[in-house]
Amino acid sequence: MSPIGVFDSGYGGLTILREIRRLLPEYDFVYLGDNARAPYGNRSFDVVYNFTREAVKTLFDMGCPLVILACNTASAKALRTIQQHDLPLWDAERRVLGVIRPTAEVIGHLSQSRHVGVVATPGTILSESYRLEINKLYPDIVVNAHACPMWVPLVENSETESAGADYFVKKDIDALFAMDAMIDTVILGCTHYPLLLDKIRKYVPQGTTIIPQGEYVATSLCGYLHRHPEMDSRLTKSGECHYFTTEHSDKFGKTARMFLDEDIQVEHLSSLGNKP
Repeated sequence: MSPIGVFDSGYGGLTILREIRRLLPEYDFVYLGDNARAPYGNRSFDVVYNFTREAVKTLFDMGCPLVILACNTASAKALRTIQQHDLPLWDAERRVLGVIRPTAEVIGHLSQSRHVGVVATPGTILSESYRLEINKLYPDIVVNAHACPMWVPLVENSETESAGADYFVKKDIDALFAMDAMIDTVILGCTHYPLLLDKIRKYVPQGTTIIPQGEYVATSLCGYLHRHPEMDSRLTKSGECHYFTTEHSDKFGKTARMFLDEDIQVEHLSSLGNKP
């Protein structure tokens, strides 16, 4: 098999995988979650880079010619270095793509006020990746970003319907719009956040456009494969999907059901990556 690899530090990347598989059901996939070391959001750039590098190497060793970093923190802190430094040493014919660029590309067509908000983990916000990517494409757009450190724990502890979820989502949404009342579009800059979508819609001002990443990343990947038939021809297409985690496989399978609405078989990996 030559599947598409999808990596996340935890479970959130499953929201990306779900949308990609919806558009590309015939392709083979491998999902890898480094749940034993999650979350990545508060870790340093060097640590995130090293962890992500190990994960990409693991997926390459599994036969993936193309890897999607379905993790905003990894995309913000590790993608560019892996693309520029590691790929030429490993295999210049393989590719690693992230989730920030595809999201930034659609903003110019969605925001009327040209004021955009980003909610994400502290690490993604600190990197300023969204502001930089959006302003490369649309210099006229004002980007305001707010870190939401409690949102991922709420999702991973199945607290999305709790009073605590209401409290923290309202608190963070209010803080974002206090920065700029002209925001008309909000990017969910973490792949966990779609599971809080009902709460987010409840507290944003009426008429605000909310951008979960999955559908845009999936559409962008379809476009990439159309533009690069040499990569598309390398990918196998038997509709299979395999799941791996560095955490206990039973726990991963149980939690993954929240994201996928289906039961899956999961294999445990004791460690990631072999240093070349």
